[in-house]
Amino acid sequence: QVQLLESGGGSVQAGESLRLSCAASGVTAASVVVGWFRQVPGKEREGVAAIYTGGRLTYYSEAVKGRFAVTQGNDKNTFYLQMNALKPEDTAMYYCALNQGAISEPPLQADEYFYWGQGTQVTVSS
Repeated sequence: QVQLLESGGGSVQAGESLRLSCAASGVTAASVVVGWFRQVPGKEREGVAAIYTGGRLTYYSEAVKGRFAVTQGNDKNTFYLQMNALKPEDTAMYYCALNQGAISEPPLQADEYFYWGQGTQVTVSS
């Protein structure tokens, strides 16, 4: 059973940085896709970044391109979302998600992912 555990959220000022972590366990596939999503109350879950572990391909939404970076740790089971130049509009609950196998391109649609973490809150104040 795949389990995902996010950490690293918190409260920061605009312009500062945070790094979120997603620890994955129980993964059996050689190549998976890991996505980072965020959600604010009353809105749909928004995909912001994703990485395919096989080819290390990465994807970003226009809202975060150039500011966020998704990477895979050397242990291959931890995934990171480095968030720089944070803005108040980045405030949300952030989730990591994983699918064992390819999904539709770009891999930023929430309903394509099977496994989800519990989320970590990011709050950016102006």
